[in-house]
Amino acid sequence: MATAKELHELSVDDLNRRAGELRETLFQDQLKRRTGSLDSPSERTVHRRDLARILTVLTQKQKAAKQAAAGK
Repeated sequence: MATAKELHELSVDDLNRRAGELRETLFQDQLKRRTGSLDSPSERTVHRRDLARILTVLTQKQKAAKQAAAGK
């Protein structure tokens, strides 16, 4: 997955799309884990961290947009 620096370069729409995709992936991982067919449990951890990274960047961008709007 992308680093936080690379994620800062993406638009808010792209970040929201990626977050949705990761949420779907985590849901599929959860189903696989419950049925015992999850190949690599560490992938689930990687997906969770990627989602957290994306959500952090989204929050930072939203706060920056609010501050810019308040300053005008």
